[in-house]
Amino acid sequence: MAITATDVNKLRQMTGAGMMDCKKALVEADGDFDKAIEILRKKGQKLSEKRADRETKEGSVFVRTSEDKTSAIIISFTCETDFVAKNEDFQSLGNEIADAAMANKPADLAALNELSLGELTVQAKTTEYIGKIGEKLEVTHYEVLTSEQVASYIHSNGKLGVLVALTGTGGNDVSDAGKDVGMQIAAMSPVAVDKDGVDQATIEKEIEIGKEQARQEGKPEQIIEKIAMGKLNKFFQENTLLSQSFVKDPKQTVQQYLDSVNKGMTVTAFKRVSIG
Repeated sequence: MAITATDVNKLRQMTGAGMMDCKKALVEADGDFDKAIEILRKKGQKLSEKRADRETKEGSVFVRTSEDKTSAIIISFTCETDFVAKNEDFQSLGNEIADAAMANKPADLAALNELSLGELTVQAKTTEYIGKIGEKLEVTHYEVLTSEQVASYIHSNGKLGVLVALTGTGGNDVSDAGKDVGMQIAAMSPVAVDKDGVDQATIEKEIEIGKEQARQEGKPEQIIEKIAMGKLNKFFQENTLLSQSFVKDPKQTVQQYLDSVNKGMTVTAFKRVSIG
């Protein structure tokens, strides 16, 4: 049957696929719109399989926070090129996935991919968009955080985001302070909230590094252990959030800054998600 420009445009409006792809699908489906949509979805699946080994080093981070600010989610939705990362369809799907993640708070990334976005799952719709956009797309990271108050920060390039769990807020809205701490985490990339959160393997590695450095400096063996512990404490000071110098006012630590906002306020957890 003859495929009209109106038919092609209608399918394009329904699927978002390119004009030529829509025309080819309608011709192959003999004008049947349901079959044409299925053909376009299969094209996305084939392209997805073909590009499975491609790296996705571009994309955007999306954050959603509950109205009462006690919970938030963060996802990274990635693609192959910066050009696609700025694409309206890519951004639209990323926002749709973030909304679904916030509404459902799935247990993990696998569960997120099985969430429904209308008639399709997140995974199926992502595959459909691969056929439309022509690049590998995937949700590469998903985190959820719950606390007395959760603040967020997204860097200006859209590729780095942070969630911060705060307690001791005194019932005040401390979003601005939370954002400041989020900027700190984005810039300084601490390994943990405080020294108690540093894993034992990292501690042992830092002690060994400290001992080796002391030996290379020719220090006496009997004080090697003491020197190594001193270096470990410096590592904690520089690499754990609450002990770090506050980037907006290096004369105080992050914990001192939080105390200045509300005495006893602190950070109990954070999530830092970066693309590239």
